[in-house]
Amino acid sequence: MTALAELAYLLAAVCFIFGLMWLASPATARKGNALASVGMLIAIVVTLLDRSILGYEGILIGLVIGAGAGAILARTIRMTAMPQMVALLNGFGGGASVLVASAEYLRLSATGGAALDVGISIQFSVLVGAVTFSGSLIAFGKLQELVTGQAVTYPLQKPLNAVLLLAILAVAAYLVVPGSGLAAPLADLFGGDAAVPLLVLIGLSLVLGVLSVLPIGGADMPVVISLLNSYSGIAAASTGFVIDNNGLIISGALVGASGIILTKIMCNAMNRSLGNVLFGAFGAGAADAAAGGAAAGGTYRQVTAEDAAIMMAYARSVVVVPGYGLAVSQAQHAVRELATLLEARDVDVKYAIHPVAGRMPGHMNVLLAEADVPYDQLWEMERVNPEFDRTDVALVIGANDVVNPAARNNTSSPIYGMPILDVDRANQVIVMKRSMNPGFAGIDNELFYASNTAMLFGDAKASLTKLAAEVKEA
Repeated sequence: MTALAELAYLLAAVCFIFGLMWLASPATARKGNALASVGMLIAIVVTLLDRSILGYEGILIGLVIGAGAGAILARTIRMTAMPQMVALLNGFGGGASVLVASAEYLRLSATGGAALDVGISIQFSVLVGAVTFSGSLIAFGKLQELVTGQAVTYPLQKPLNAVLLLAILAVAAYLVVPGSGLAAPLADLFGGDAAVPLLVLIGLSLVLGVLSVLPIGGADMPVVISLLNSYSGIAAASTGFVIDNNGLIISGALVGASGIILTKIMCNAMNRSLGNVLFGAFGAGAADAAAGGAAAGGTYRQVTAEDAAIMMAYARSVVVVPGYGLAVSQAQHAVRELATLLEARDVDVKYAIHPVAGRMPGHMNVLLAEADVPYDQLWEMERVNPEFDRTDVALVIGANDVVNPAARNNTSSPIYGMPILDVDRANQVIVMKRSMNPGFAGIDNELFYASNTAMLFGDAKASLTKLAAEVKEA
């Protein structure tokens, strides 16, 4: 590799690092995304020019198909489906690592075999990439409601997964050093065919990915998406060692590290360990919990759009709490219009953002940014919670589990100990929902039955439009 190519990879790495730094703030996120994209473009171009490419025809075909599909998806995917889209992209990244590592293994096998370190990197790339691919597909299915959002458990689940992992390690050992150690009995079974054990390894790893994500409830999907994103980066970095590409190593390592950090932040936001998320089967009894909670919940108070509008129009401060219901109804522009009308009446408007609101990290921030909500009005949980005691009206739009006082008050609740937005401490709370159905965690919400809470039923976008019209008339 030439020194010029190495310098280009270094420049790409700088773009990645500063891009990630700028992504940490909503004010610079777009600039950070653009800079990171430029870095990836540099890395791709340098790789194509520097490496011994036998023919560009296949690359150009893939480029056209991939770029076309990406452009169509970017223009047509609704914000409600963005978490599913992110899950798929994580899976595609893992799948790409599997294909590249597998191709390199077959190439080296035909020319005498790979060195020990390269062989280990290949098998690691295949294992992590395949787990990421199939696990991401299951996460996509849960978010798209093609697969049940509840935790799917079965007898001897953990022992079976452990046995499966041991089988994967045995096949990987055979692939690294055929016929040695733990994998020696596999030599006769595979008969020296390099492709057969590789396909077995891929198949077993795909099954492990499915069985790893199925037992995780839909309420934990934001954490799973973040973790799978980290996996895709780790697989990419390992593949970089396989093909000796510094750009891939650096970019994969950055994605892997940032994904792990984000996963930790989100686990802290739920007051749960990563082990509890992965193996705790949260949501396995969601239906029973929901039924029991609803029966014990009590009565709720309903309010009309006219009365709710008057409450907000004559308030001094309003805190908007967005949730997945806002995304489902595509109501971000409607809530922005309502906030503008309230601000014209000298009402102080803030937006309270819980770290795990929605279906992926930063979901609410992206929605509100699309509606040009000023960045300084987005308040994170730790900063906004002390404000609720001084808030006249808290407007909850489709949020559920992240505002449930049971997390503070009910030691028997599955979400007990989870940090929440303290909306129940506001003077008045208006909750906008389609019905009294529980949220993604499948448990009833004590907030709905509080004396200072009023329920406004209906589609969020239609209800916000009515509220805006009533505020104009107030």
